[in-house]
Amino acid sequence: MILRLVLMAAAVLILSLPDAARADPAVYSSRSGVAIGGYDAIAFFEHGSAEEGQPVHAVMWKGVVWRFSSARNRAQFEANPRAYAPAFGGYCAYAMSMGRLHEGNPELWAIVDGELFLLNNRRVHVLWQADTAHMIASGRIHWPAVLRK
Repeated sequence: MILRLVLMAAAVLILSLPDAARADPAVYSSRSGVAIGGYDAIAFFEHGSAEEGQPVHAVMWKGVVWRFSSARNRAQFEANPRAYAPAFGGYCAYAMSMGRLHEGNPELWAIVDGELFLLNNRRVHVLWQADTAHMIASGRIHWPAVLRK
């Protein structure tokens, strides 16, 4: 009886915590459960290019599958995924600066201060490049609250 009361009290306590205290709010954009459209997150940093990953070199992280072009890249990601995962969950950095969610396009990207940002289309890529620092700061204001809209 006492064990049951303790378990019920613990459940009530956990459920009454704010969302931020219960779980990591970072949710990564994925098409069919695959992050970055199946592209290798390491390749952006190591090769300076968008390279498609292979299903054989995949890992599950944060509820989505991440694909890599090699076992070496997969291992490098697994060692420190936050260093390579795109900012704003892989959503378009320009849209995020305005508090909106749009898919990021792995063919349109930039690395700024060691962080990967994806953009949605060529037009917004040009607009984002014109004021990158401001747009990153604005995006950080909206992220991750925009996920709850």
